[in-house]
Amino acid sequence: MTSKTNMHDDLPAPMLVADVLQLKGRKASAKIAAALADKLSDQPPKMQEIDGRHYPVGPEVVEVPALKGAKLEEARAAGTDAHIPEFVDVEYAARLEPRSMRRPKFIERSQFLRAGAGEVGAKTVFGADDRRVFYSTAYPWRCNGKVESSLGSGSGVMVGPRHLLTCSHIIDWRPDGTAGWLKFTPMYYNGSAPFGSAWATRVYFKDKVQGPTIDSTEAKYDYVAVVLDRAAGAATGWLGTKGYSDSWDGGTYWTHVGYPGDLTGGQRPTYQTGIALDGDFWSPDSHERISHHADVWPGQSGGAFWGYWDGAPYAVATQSGQTPSENTGSGGSDLVDLVIKARHDFP
Repeated sequence: MTSKTNMHDDLPAPMLVADVLQLKGRKASAKIAAALADKLSDQPPKMQEIDGRHYPVGPEVVEVPALKGAKLEEARAAGTDAHIPEFVDVEYAARLEPRSMRRPKFIERSQFLRAGAGEVGAKTVFGADDRRVFYSTAYPWRCNGKVESSLGSGSGVMVGPRHLLTCSHIIDWRPDGTAGWLKFTPMYYNGSAPFGSAWATRVYFKDKVQGPTIDSTEAKYDYVAVVLDRAAGAATGWLGTKGYSDSWDGGTYWTHVGYPGDLTGGQRPTYQTGIALDGDFWSPDSHERISHHADVWPGQSGGAFWGYWDGAPYAVATQSGQTPSENTGSGGSDLVDLVIKARHDFP
């Protein structure tokens, strides 16, 4: 059998989650400037009229070719930086939501998935459910948030001053080549928006992934970099990004945050740590389907899988889909390339 060509073998692995939890957090060393707080307040989106109804204006779409040759090497080596503002607390363990705010599960999966007498449908949670509902305005948890579009809701994370990473299949890709509106609310919790909301103005993509199913090619490119109408990252901070390496397969390095429809009805975020990822053997590290057994449900799509290097978080993949045997993410150097392009064009 021939082995997969892996050009990432020399890349250092992220920290194990057990080691991350031993890190000491820190308190904010400054206060957010009043002028910045005012600048980041909610702004209404631009509207357009269609058939007598008014809708938010959709973002411009920018297709970015898949990486090849020298550009692949550049993206692999580059990555993008993480940013922690001085005025935010840093916590490596998320704060669970207060007991007074806890609610019953929105959907009981075993009943919802029941296909017939004694028969249960596709699994998306394997073994015990390790997701935990949380509320935290500390970094990096504040960088995650809820994504909404005309197709429904998903999850995403800030990866630049005004740059969002989420999945391609939450974008309303329209037949005329345009895209529908998209809204992002960092650390959304039961209607609360501590950092306001922002709207997409541009979407950078490799492949227009359209549900309800995701084919083998789409599974390798189910991510987009979104430019927002305001610099929400100036308030939240942001995660860095790195291309995924198959040399990290099986390591329990990763954390995931999302807004699941079953536990919280998409109204409150959950997190899970100690996740192992497994890159597709047959695909290059530049773009690949990444399998895992983290616990997911629709609504978590687009949420990042991230690990820590030297105490700083870097996203390597987005949640994409699920099958009866495994759940899947999507990542690679092409993901990093989208973020680099979006941040270069619109700093």
